[in-house]
Amino acid sequence: MVGSITQDSPGIVMTLDEQRHGLEDGDLVTFSDVQGMTELNGIEPIPIKVLGPYTFSIGDTSKYNAYKNGGYVHQVKKTAKIDFKSLRESLIEPDFTTSDFAKIERERQLLLIFQAIDSFFIQFGAFPRPGSQQDAEYVLQMANHFNREIVVDGKILNKQLVDKIDEKLVLTVAKIASGQLSPMMAVVGSIAAQEALKACSGKFMPIKQFFMFDALEALPDEELPMSEYEQTGSRYDAQVAVFGKSIQQKIESLKYFLVGAGAIGCEMLKNWAMMGVACGKEGKIHCTDMDVIEKSNLNRQFLFRSSDMQQLKSETAGRRAKEMNPSLNIETYSVKVGTDTEDVFGDEFFEGLDGVCNALDNVQARTYMDQRCIYFLKPLLESGTLGTKVGLESMMGGGGWAWEGAGGERSKGDGR
Repeated sequence: MVGSITQDSPGIVMTLDEQRHGLEDGDLVTFSDVQGMTELNGIEPIPIKVLGPYTFSIGDTSKYNAYKNGGYVHQVKKTAKIDFKSLRESLIEPDFTTSDFAKIERERQLLLIFQAIDSFFIQFGAFPRPGSQQDAEYVLQMANHFNREIVVDGKILNKQLVDKIDEKLVLTVAKIASGQLSPMMAVVGSIAAQEALKACSGKFMPIKQFFMFDALEALPDEELPMSEYEQTGSRYDAQVAVFGKSIQQKIESLKYFLVGAGAIGCEMLKNWAMMGVACGKEGKIHCTDMDVIEKSNLNRQFLFRSSDMQQLKSETAGRRAKEMNPSLNIETYSVKVGTDTEDVFGDEFFEGLDGVCNALDNVQARTYMDQRCIYFLKPLLESGTLGTKVGLESMMGGGGWAWEGAGGERSKGDGR
């Protein structure tokens, strides 16, 4: 519902009672039942520009009658035909749906690297060995091979994609190409699932051609020796192939506090169990959630089953995560976090932690946990969901950047 519309260029629309409009830049809207500024009623769909969660601009309204009250805004979806290139055409003239504009220069480099690694696999029947300089240099040769123009009988079979290959990037990716990371698979799998739903329903804009997603900043700063990548037959070998065994040992020894066992909490516990977080002798996860499982939780809190109705979320999620990895050390609680539960989560408790992960659905608890992390100098992973959108922030205790002032309004969505 419309709360107000200014007579201006551009005109600004504000929703009634701070209702989120859920629109994005470029969305098309029309209006109905507007009192005063009647020119907008039934208007042809017009593009909007988002100014905030409750406001957006619609173009020049300065010559319209003054807005009085009432009215509804309707988003208009128009059918669009989307053409895709074949794989062969895309390799010659690639188009990308950019995931991170800070890494936009890396997209073509990664495409070359994937081609080179794929060629390596076809030739040798396996990916480059973890940390192998020899295998990585061969991948670099293949990347240079693919980065050249090939013309046969006047037909372009291949084109040079970049002026200069980033050799360090090629060698880095090649050395970890045989690795597998559960969180990365979760991201790619969820994106693929959304694309499948788009294709089945014919709704929503699909990803156009190539989509490159990387988190190379998570890798160790310094190059690791070959001994770090030693494969021992452990369930974590694929992760060791990326981070090395020293980091894996640290992961297994972590002591973390997970606050909330809803949608985000279930995802975190699943990933942690697969990664081996707190699966060593010294590691431990503390998980608290005072809520019980309801029917509405079952659609996205995937650690729960219909047989778990009315059971505590924390206990059920912890039990299911331990089924995934029996080595997981986890203790569950059914109390909220706050000043009245500091007899449970007191000074000694926080001092023994390596970090905190919030999976909460209210601002009060988030603010409290933020203050505790600052006081005890503990890293805080903060996140929240709103529909299909998510907000995520990582904060280091003592850095002077509290959640309350670092974007709490942006990410205070439903974390349940």
